Amino acid sequence: MATKKPENMDFESALAELENLVNQLEEGDLSLELSLKSFERGVQLVRAGQQRLSQAEQQVQILLHQNDELAPFALPEEQ
Repeated sequence: MATKKPENMDFESALAELENLVNQLEEGDLSLELSLKSFERGVQLVRAGQQRLSQAEQQVQILLHQNDELAPFALPEEQ
């Protein structure tokens, strides 16, 4: 089964795969070669996740700084 490139995965899928890899590595049952491959994959997933979070942070900053002020929040009035 071919694995997706981390940059093509959504954040949640990458995080789930990373958690799975960490669990496998913590168990200590993998050979050295498989451990290294899993570690390399984990690094790729972390980097892709960091990039996604950075992009999301930039989007939030852009939204917060549009017109240099936020519109006041108000609940719809009940009729």
